Amino acid sequence: MADFNTYFLMKADEVISYVKEKTDFFDRNADLSCTEIGDGNLNYVFRVIDGKSGKSQIVKQAGDTARISDEFKLSTNRIRIESNVLKLEGELAPGLVPDVYLFDEVMNCCVMEDLSDHTILRTALNEGRIFPKLADDLTTFMVNTLLLTSDVVMEHKAKKALVQDYINPELCEISEDLVYSEPFTDHNNRNDLFPANKEWIEENIYGDDKLRFEAAKLKFAFMTNAQALVHGDLHSGSVFVKEDSTKVIDPEFAFYGPMGYDVGNVVANLIFAWSRAYVTNADEKYVSWLEDTIKDTVDLFAKKFLASWQENVTDIMAKEQGFDRWYLDSVLQDTASVTGMEMIRRIAGLAKVKDMTTIADEAQRVAAERICLSSAKQFILESASYKTGEQFLTVVKDAASRHNMR
Repeated sequence: MADFNTYFLMKADEVISYVKEKTDFFDRNADLSCTEIGDGNLNYVFRVIDGKSGKSQIVKQAGDTARISDEFKLSTNRIRIESNVLKLEGELAPGLVPDVYLFDEVMNCCVMEDLSDHTILRTALNEGRIFPKLADDLTTFMVNTLLLTSDVVMEHKAKKALVQDYINPELCEISEDLVYSEPFTDHNNRNDLFPANKEWIEENIYGDDKLRFEAAKLKFAFMTNAQALVHGDLHSGSVFVKEDSTKVIDPEFAFYGPMGYDVGNVVANLIFAWSRAYVTNADEKYVSWLEDTIKDTVDLFAKKFLASWQENVTDIMAKEQGFDRWYLDSVLQDTASVTGMEMIRRIAGLAKVKDMTTIADEAQRVAAERICLSSAKQFILESASYKTGEQFLTVVKDAASRHNMR
């Protein structure tokens, strides 16, 4: 029998022994089976199910290298960060994250609620499915977890203690490289460009000095603006959905950074879905819902942010007239910038999204990528111009009209 007092990477049969020894979630006579279900870039994820009762749970374990590439050497401390952040997010945004049952600092794993009755949002969007609560749920999650962990609400020394607790250098370095550096320079020769768009990207992204200058400024803002406890990887692969439920998962990239990093990631990934739907002539009802969701994500965030500000802000100077709107405008400017950065890095960088890569028709994929990249450049270069959801959507629609290959 395995000894769980010393760290090692578990296989499925060892996970069964582990949950029997470490948790009391299942009955003693449970008929347990285990399957590895993870397809992410970093960790090992297992589902354990009792064949008799149907009860199940997830076991997530961190390795010391990324699955996407052995070049990324990682501290297994990220699973502690993920477990603790999920617990905190569960307090700040009840019902919008999975429950955590156990964190094990020896085996570097977390045991949590199984969300198998949900679907990964990216998969669902690529299938053209509609989720009426999505924008409302995600904006509630972001306002509650971002504003309530910032200096304007928290006692300042308590906030600084959280900044220290959530220092996350290895995973921040991944973002610094894959989001803020390589998509503009390919200095590590890891970028994987779609051949039909390679020349266009080299000319319009790598070859744009002004764009790269703005990306440089954004990189150092990302590294130095300890504004709030951000999720750090809030794309459509980090959200589970069903019609009446939204759950945000995988906050292992969490650290104290700019609020707009989370909001921009959400907006960018909705735009990926819209661009795919546009070029593939998806159902009009679905496209209309996506457009409303993009607009509502920006507008509901702003509305809820200002309402929460009035209710929760404690700092005396943050109560000065007009400061709330000024602060929100800065978050929205960061949101626009990050929307652009995320769209560029997912097309011109190493880590792709299936929204783009599974478009079978070459001409359609070329168009979808150029819609995203053209929009991205505008969001970065004119980031202060975008304060409403309609303004964000207009940029994308204008880009679509320029790259229309229908």
